[in-house]
Amino acid sequence: MNIVCLDLEGVLVPEIWIAFAKETNIPELEITTREEPDYDKLMKYRIKILKEHGLGLNEIQQTISKIKPLDGAKEFLDKLRDITQVVILSDTFYQFATPLMKQLGNPTIMCNTLEVASNGEITGFKMRCAHSKLSTVKALQSVGFETICAGDSYNDLEMILNSKKGFLFRSTEKIKKDYPELSAFESYDELFNAIKEVL
Repeated sequence: MNIVCLDLEGVLVPEIWIAFAKETNIPELEITTREEPDYDKLMKYRIKILKEHGLGLNEIQQTISKIKPLDGAKEFLDKLRDITQVVILSDTFYQFATPLMKQLGNPTIMCNTLEVASNGEITGFKMRCAHSKLSTVKALQSVGFETICAGDSYNDLEMILNSKKGFLFRSTEKIKKDYPELSAFESYDELFNAIKEVL
């Protein structure tokens, strides 16, 4: 029994924080898990920047309402779901991901939750568990699934390296150089064919 685990941002949809950084003209918010491996540190930094600028969930959701899946993402996902089980494992938050999931045909997603004050200020965040992507992959393996994973960032490496097969997709040159043993793809067709070969 196989199950494919995909990252969300950078793989199926654009990076939400980068879109918001451009919308608000706050370049400090452009840093993602492609550059900062420590997600806890990254989120605390983001929340600090939001507070300094008086921005909160409402403003971020307005930006998200304009975001569309990456070209070909829904077709890739539909094709993949026709031949195997697929789950999206993301460090994003349900408050961000829900509208994007509708555009992708409502695939299963496991992500985290923001702590939000009544005025929309983001005061904190709650991760599902420590090392959530790796923990989820290990849990799936414990109930009889073999996992095949794909992602683009540092926070995807644990699940990729601890699976039956793992791939980098539209990753950075640094990550590709640091992990030459991982096949790296730029197109959905290449990724689909690579996954299909493993099934």
